[in-house]
Amino acid sequence: MSRLFITPREISFINDIAKEIVKDVIGQKIYLFPISVAKTKVHDVYEEAVDKIFDNPIKVDALVLYSADQITTGRFGSEEYYTIDVYLQVKDLLDKGIQVNEGDFFSYGEVFFEIIKAPVSNTIYGEIEYSGYITITGKQSRKGNFLSKVFGPTDQSYSDSDATQKTYIQQRGFKNNQEGPTGDIRELQVDGVLTKPITGPAQVSKKGSAGTKTGSSFYDES
Repeated sequence: MSRLFITPREISFINDIAKEIVKDVIGQKIYLFPISVAKTKVHDVYEEAVDKIFDNPIKVDALVLYSADQITTGRFGSEEYYTIDVYLQVKDLLDKGIQVNEGDFFSYGEVFFEIIKAPVSNTIYGEIEYSGYITITGKQSRKGNFLSKVFGPTDQSYSDSDATQKTYIQQRGFKNNQEGPTGDIRELQVDGVLTKPITGPAQVSKKGSAGTKTGSSFYDES
């Protein structure tokens, strides 16, 4: 596509639309555990780290391609094995100063994964300086290799109050929503092309659902 028609303004529009779909409509997220470069000791000769130390987890908005687990049978019985692909928008990572590298870990649900690949998957209309998203491929970490508190929704079969997500709140380019700081930046709002939505971030929750018999509310969130 010619740069005559795809200008920085169109690039900003494409990035904002991608953020709106992921953050304000889909609502999936992972928890990223980056390796701490400052705290992890690397071998002087082999340039490898026997013990990895991780920074605090970061909640990252994502589009998750969830695959069914594979069951393998060996000498000691059957074993479930997961792999997963996660799409992360590059501009959102840049806005938040987040770097994603091979060897980092992340969680989705109750399963922890090690990132084995994290390539840039596409450019926006072939303009090499503008990347659309990266695709990280996660390989399930064996129990004992990585231990952490489980974050976010897990499985509806559990009785834990956090097992299912009962409230979903949009971001819509606001610095804060009802859950706190968002770190969300919409370029067309920053450039003054668009104003912030006057209704603010909407939410899906039980708030305002009395009498509707739907169990949640979207339009009556105020």
